[in-house]
Amino acid sequence: MTNLLPALAGANTVFGAGVLELGMTFSMEQLVLDNDMISMTKKVMQGIPISEETLSVEAIQQVGIGKNFLAHKTTRKNIDLPSSPKLIDRMMYGDWQMAGAKDIATVAHEKVVDVMKNHEVAPIDADLLKDMQAIVDKADKAFRASM
Repeated sequence: MTNLLPALAGANTVFGAGVLELGMTFSMEQLVLDNDMISMTKKVMQGIPISEETLSVEAIQQVGIGKNFLAHKTTRKNIDLPSSPKLIDRMMYGDWQMAGAKDIATVAHEKVVDVMKNHEVAPIDADLLKDMQAIVDKADKAFRASM
């Protein structure tokens, strides 16, 4: 089996974010799911800090062999080091059920509705707009001259 991570190390575009059915369908819910996965991949590619604290050496010594290290506060503190998803829920199953047991598709749909309702696009700086218009005007002039 080949290791694909080195091939992705320089990727800045993942084809198909939000795309279903071989590009025949676009889903905003799929887009927010893909965005979450792309963000996690980018975080992994930054690397995971290695230190006595992140390795939890002291906590492992405190807990001891055969005991519940997963419930230790250090484990809970460091759980988001490798990735910090916005949609994926890391609650324990019972806690997830008590919180409404929303599946990932429902969570993604709620995010889409929230973004569509509340997102505000920051205006483009006037100087930048002027520069962009100059590029368009230059291209239009060159196009007209070539006719």
